Amino acid sequence: MIERTMAKITINDKMFDVDPELTVIQAAAQNGIEIPHFCWHPKLTVSGNCRMCLVEIEKTPKLAIACSTRVADGMVVKTESERVIKARQAVMEFLLINHPLDCPICDEAGECKLQDYSYKYSIGYSRFDENKVHKPKRVRLGPNVMLDVERCIMCSRCIRFSDEIAKQPVLTFTQRGTHVVLTTFPGTHLDNDYSMNVIELCPVGALTSTDFRFASRVWEMSSTDSICVGCSRGCNTHVWVRKNEILRLTPRFNEEVNSYWMCDSGRLNTFKFVNSQERLHRPMIRKDSALVEVGWDEAIARTVSDLRSFKKSEIAGIGSAYATNEDNYVFQKVMKEIIGTKNVDFVQHIEENSDDELLIRADKTPNSLGARQVGVRPVEGGSDIARILKGIEEGSIKALYVLEDDIARDPRIAAALPNLQLLIVHASVHNKTTQFADIVISCSTYAEKNGTMANFAGRVQRLRPAVATLDQDRAKDGFAMSRWDKFASQNDRWGRSVKKDARSSWRVLTAIANALGAKLKYSTSEEVFKEITDKVPSFKGMTYVRLGAQGLNMSVSESVSKPRVTA
Repeated sequence: MIERTMAKITINDKMFDVDPELTVIQAAAQNGIEIPHFCWHPKLTVSGNCRMCLVEIEKTPKLAIACSTRVADGMVVKTESERVIKARQAVMEFLLINHPLDCPICDEAGECKLQDYSYKYSIGYSRFDENKVHKPKRVRLGPNVMLDVERCIMCSRCIRFSDEIAKQPVLTFTQRGTHVVLTTFPGTHLDNDYSMNVIELCPVGALTSTDFRFASRVWEMSSTDSICVGCSRGCNTHVWVRKNEILRLTPRFNEEVNSYWMCDSGRLNTFKFVNSQERLHRPMIRKDSALVEVGWDEAIARTVSDLRSFKKSEIAGIGSAYATNEDNYVFQKVMKEIIGTKNVDFVQHIEENSDDELLIRADKTPNSLGARQVGVRPVEGGSDIARILKGIEEGSIKALYVLEDDIARDPRIAAALPNLQLLIVHASVHNKTTQFADIVISCSTYAEKNGTMANFAGRVQRLRPAVATLDQDRAKDGFAMSRWDKFASQNDRWGRSVKKDARSSWRVLTAIANALGAKLKYSTSEEVFKEITDKVPSFKGMTYVRLGAQGLNMSVSESVSKPRVTA
């Protein structure tokens, strides 16, 4: 392989060796030098229409736009010269001539490039005395995106994204000059599966979310790194929380997983159950045909007592591709080693023909590969999902322990559940499966606990708690609470006491195992993960610290990683 000769360039009196295929703005970014820009984006084609990235290049008479100018050996670039600064001021003055004074009501305030650059690079006042041009406001481009044309600076990012990434070329500019308008082609709507990415791409507040619009200011929310649980892709996300309630999810850059993007379904459908009115506040036990709330000690004692009344061959465990690796590992350990049953598996939720070529996967669970790897699969001579279901129907399996999965969504499984004498369910919300349950364990959601999940490609990634519950050991799990978070963990938005007492499944299972006579000593999820890395070869060498924000790839054999047919 022939090595490419690097180009030596100088930026602001500092010399760098860079790839000659790069543009000036890319070379500067790689070396920690920011060149302001609006229209350029690393994953979109270059349009060069905002002119904000003008730089001075030695021996070049005119200023050049850094986004489309390729570096050359010996090039000398200045990004902060007097000519460049005056040019930026002129560009900002031009962009602000007709821009409305919407900052006090604009959702983009606090994360707006135009706002930031007006502080850094503008002259600080306007010489424009005429009336501003008025354009359409509150225009629905599609079901999830609202447009305020007055704020648009015509950077064309949204148009290029729709054309090049989403493959739905419906956006365009009409009119000319000061009256140019962003709109959709007649008879079309911005309604592709990735339409909401234009909201982050928009450098101003022209494109906003119909779901999040006017919900909160960005500085009023905390942001926590997490992953999307909508499918097996595991897109990296930011979870935005205010007053202990999730208000939005936004994509977080990870080139190995989702790049800069995220689907609309993942944004809108994977967090609202965390805030749901159907949340389980504490454990429940069925008494006189009704589920009633009880304390943790009573719930664990009842679980242990009921499990002891069955032979191990009469008990089955269904793990969960929605639960973390830590939860699944402790679950299978309790089922196989402590209770002694061989009947352990999980239900895989696959929607055929629902995947695409960008991000969306047919497997609608975030951790099916991880669950298999940590041991949620039948031991030799045991039963898989199909045989467990058959055993319930025939009466040979009388007790079922279900971990964080609404298995009754499958009509065949729902029809079999009444045959059970004991059904124990871990759940965060009331669902179809809890309607059949004898014991319901209120468990933390993915946004309330620490842990890991593995996506379809075997990339192990971190979950971090973004929302507080009454779990007393949260600090040990790495939850750094602010003064407001500490209040919010015990009080709702009106200052009333929070009733949500949910715990991580691995923690509850540890208590149940020890009540059954085991001696498990896990006190944090990290201790569980340490044992996983010691005993499961595909996780070898991993730690929470090494996983970091981007995750690590595990080594997975082809035979294990093949998908199975859903029961």
